[in-house]
Amino acid sequence: MLNVTREKILSRLKAAIGDTVPAPPTVCMPIATFSPEEKIENLRTRMEAMRTEVHLVQSDAWIATLKTILQARKLKTLVYAPDTWMAPDIGQAWDDDSTDLPAKIPFDRPIEDFKGELFEIEAGITTTCGAIAETGAIVLWTDASEPRTLSLVPPVHIAVLKADQIYNSFCEIIQAQNWTAGMPTNALLISGPSKTADIEMTLAFGVHGPKELIVLILKD
Repeated sequence: MLNVTREKILSRLKAAIGDTVPAPPTVCMPIATFSPEEKIENLRTRMEAMRTEVHLVQSDAWIATLKTILQARKLKTLVYAPDTWMAPDIGQAWDDDSTDLPAKIPFDRPIEDFKGELFEIEAGITTTCGAIAETGAIVLWTDASEPRTLSLVPPVHIAVLKADQIYNSFCEIIQAQNWTAGMPTNALLISGPSKTADIEMTLAFGVHGPKELIVLILKD
């Protein structure tokens, strides 16, 4: 009975509008254009307003900054994806000197085999595919090798961003990276650590995700 009713409704809709509905043209809103330095500053200012810790570092010295951040927090474990561009740098840095550094844990197993351990890990580090200067957000494209759980589950999320991948607006990053050619299951826009508010508008951080977000902006 439900199927018959459903087909009747769909038939009436098709008869009313035809077989195809023309898609409206997609037009970007006016894009504010920033200089490279303004992109960095706008992103930093907006993310810091959302309690994100932002570090601007030279691309050949970011590992040293990462070590300092981890040592200062006395973290015991750090999970990372071994198939990313930064994995060799992390491996080499720990081989050179792992004093007071957390144990590095590669995400190299199916998520079903990793769940028990993952929820005990204190920090996760991920790459980014870009950022948006206009609104102050980093963008993550998650996949099987670097899943969303790496940025969502550990209490501390460290994101590594290349400065030349900071775009003026959301519309610009979609066009520049040709998102229409294919998107992942999850495209994440993150502006700060997890936050929520109760009915009295009391803001709490870290309730449904990381309590801390740390962004390293790598500049040549």
